[in-house]
Amino acid sequence: MAIQWFPGHMHKARLEMQKVLPQVDLIIEILDARIPFSSANPMLEKLRGDKPCIKVLNKADLADPELTEQWQQYLESQQGVKTLTMTATNDNRRSDLIQVCLKLLPNKLDSAKKIQAMIMGIPNVGKSTLINTLAGRQIAKTGNEPAITKGQQRIKLDESIVLHDTPGVLWPNLENQPSAYRLAVTGSIKETAFENDDIALFAVEYLSQAYPQRLLDRYQLDQLTDSALLTLEQIAAKRGCLRAGGHIDLPRVSKILVSELRSGQLGELTLETPEMMLRELEAVELLREAKAAKKAERKQKSKRR
Repeated sequence: MAIQWFPGHMHKARLEMQKVLPQVDLIIEILDARIPFSSANPMLEKLRGDKPCIKVLNKADLADPELTEQWQQYLESQQGVKTLTMTATNDNRRSDLIQVCLKLLPNKLDSAKKIQAMIMGIPNVGKSTLINTLAGRQIAKTGNEPAITKGQQRIKLDESIVLHDTPGVLWPNLENQPSAYRLAVTGSIKETAFENDDIALFAVEYLSQAYPQRLLDRYQLDQLTDSALLTLEQIAAKRGCLRAGGHIDLPRVSKILVSELRSGQLGELTLETPEMMLRELEAVELLREAKAAKKAERKQKSKRR
């Protein structure tokens, strides 16, 4: 099942961001530390140009610390990019973020003008909660569901920095479907766009390879099978997710597994690595080339008629 989700207000938000960008000195992009590649908006690289960018790996307490470090090294190899790890409710990094902003724009230190920083991130990445933590007061509306923030607002972070908050924005075409599934698993896509059992099977397949012991321990399994469906059925039996006649209640067990993964009950997990990202980008490029070739072929056939 292909996952796509781009409601109308996201298109409007993207146009508003493009309008404000020329006034902005730097960009702060909030990423989900569990999916730093999938939660990064590909539009940003095209829009920001040579503006410096701070990539904040939020929800770092839910991610695998070793892989978080790998991602920071990879991201900071890019021109003009610095990274920070944060948790949405930890205000200890507020001063760190301010210092990185000032470090990236040293010419602004002696300027009377405030640094204009645009803060952006995909839906449900914890941006609004983080803004409230940074500001030290309730400013942005929060909620454990995607697409809470609907409009832009300006927030004075301190005497030298103003944040331009933006709504959570995805992109119109989720070409890399593994990324779309990870976004769904971590809660950045509304549940109306996918089936829970579909993304639960995706999660079990990945966890069986990357974190098998977590599944064994959490669900008290003797061993894992080669089939994600059979493993999910074993979990259902352990959790009593059964219907009349002893049939597995797949939607119910799927919801349990996805909920427990999102809340961290399966431990610190990262669902992708830089190596996976490179492989998937290559696959997307091949897919684009194949589509372009088919389009050109159709065009040629149309001319011959």
